[in-house]
Amino acid sequence: MVTDMISTRGRYGLRVMLDLAQYQGDGFVPMKDVADRQNLSLKYLEQILPALKKNKLVKGVQGKGGGYRLTREPKDYVIGDILRITEKELAPVGCLAEGAEECALRSQCKTIGFWEGLNDVINDYLNSKTLADLM
Repeated sequence: MVTDMISTRGRYGLRVMLDLAQYQGDGFVPMKDVADRQNLSLKYLEQILPALKKNKLVKGVQGKGGGYRLTREPKDYVIGDILRITEKELAPVGCLAEGAEECALRSQCKTIGFWEGLNDVINDYLNSKTLADLM
């Protein structure tokens, strides 16, 4: 069985942010339009947007002419930040997850250096890309 490191929540969150970046010249973008263009469930997007809004990645306005827009330029959005907001965790193993209790075997663990290196590579890559790079 294959499991995804990045869930649909993270992938869809990134697609929403990219769509808003591409259509930001149109002002506030209705989520229905994003859902239609990205072939995503509007109900699922409505579950992702509060986290993006709470973390000030997007601004929302309700009513006629309402929708969402980015709060800054696409070049100022680091992909790693977007994924850390939409995902609960990006660490490749549980012992490296933020807030995880230290493993009792850590001092004897022959693989921890490998996992820490992989974690660094993942985060360095995610932090080296912006929405502008994906556009």
